[in-house]
Amino acid sequence: MKTTDLRKKDVVGLKTEVKALQKAHFGLRMQKATQQLTNTATIRIARRDIARAKTILVEKQSADTATSKATPSVAAK
Repeated sequence: MKTTDLRKKDVVGLKTEVKALQKAHFGLRMQKATQQLTNTATIRIARRDIARAKTILVEKQSADTATSKATPSVAAK
């Protein structure tokens, strides 16, 4: 998965993407365990896709918290 595609998604979309990638990674591991996986490099690619998505998710979450902290709240007098 390309980073440009991931950066276009919002936080909720990224969370669902991470879950889908983790499910696909689990399926690949099960295929490897049952000797049904022919291309074992796909496991490594799946792991990297998960890491890439999680990294962008953390970046977006930290950017959201930074903007919420940057805007001062008005205290009631």
